[in-house]
Amino acid sequence: MARIGLLIVVVGFGWLAADLGGLRNLEHSGAYVLFSSLLLAIGLYGSTHGIDRAEAREHSRLIVLAVTVGVLLKTAFIAGVVYLVSGDPRALIMAVVVAQIDPLSVAGVMRDSRLSNQAKTILGAWSSFDDPVTIILAVYAAALVSGAGGGGLSASYFADLGLNVLFAVAVYLLWRLVRNASPVLTYVTATGAVVSAAWTSLMLGLATAGLYLRLPDARWLGRAVSAAFVLSAFLMGLLLVGGTNMGMGVLLGLAAYAAQMVAALVLTHGLPMIDRVHLGLAQQNGVTAVILALVFERDFGGFVAVIAPAILTVNLVHAAANRTADAWEARRSLPSAPR
Repeated sequence: MARIGLLIVVVGFGWLAADLGGLRNLEHSGAYVLFSSLLLAIGLYGSTHGIDRAEAREHSRLIVLAVTVGVLLKTAFIAGVVYLVSGDPRALIMAVVVAQIDPLSVAGVMRDSRLSNQAKTILGAWSSFDDPVTIILAVYAAALVSGAGGGGLSASYFADLGLNVLFAVAVYLLWRLVRNASPVLTYVTATGAVVSAAWTSLMLGLATAGLYLRLPDARWLGRAVSAAFVLSAFLMGLLLVGGTNMGMGVLLGLAAYAAQMVAALVLTHGLPMIDRVHLGLAQQNGVTAVILALVFERDFGGFVAVIAPAILTVNLVHAAANRTADAWEARRSLPSAPR
């Protein structure tokens, strides 16, 4: 709940600043595009940098299913519901933006003693892996929604994939050169990779680099990601000065939460029922959804007006649903009164 409160307060300050300062159409400035891309790169690098490779190997089958079948299942479910109700052609890209589980929000849940160690491991790895997958998927979904031709999109996709591979290889070679040198060089390499990816939009290459380009002290990266969250929330507030689309946002948020329940039910067969319940109620949105909304606002006008209330809806439903589930579990565990 603390992150929800922080999000509301920072967004409110952004809205107030834009209203008092008469700021409009920020999404059409070149500085906005570069800054939002930089925030996205920081969040993406933070997601893959935080992946525990030992945990990934322990639950590799479930994680692979979650970030492939799970992401596609959730995206299709959300997009289908939103399009059937609203007919909005942006339903696909909206669905991708809110489909992932935010790893920073999940970090608070991981301290809950009611979660089994197995559920914590699966949830932590799931949220870390599906974050970069949905970011990359969002980029290509945006190209489809914007009406790119099939042949042109395919050629562009393969060209972009090749550039991302070259980027990842170049960062890997740099890392090999500096990994045994002064830690400062590792920080410089990571910073250069993030800035370069933001400038060139080579996000897939950056996501790959995060798996091996590990910082000596990850606390600096955690602070950078937290700062990116605050800055992106403030920027979102600046863009909300024109109002929100509350009805569409609530619909999108409810569909996203229901999609997680469906995906967990399908993917977690064989786990204890209590773990399946907790994983089904785990949907949260945070920095990734906020930043993706900023990135796509320029191409899809009014996008932030929908995503902002959707994020709020998802997180409020998460808090209410988990409190209800905890209360039900506590009542069930009480000894029966003697007759």
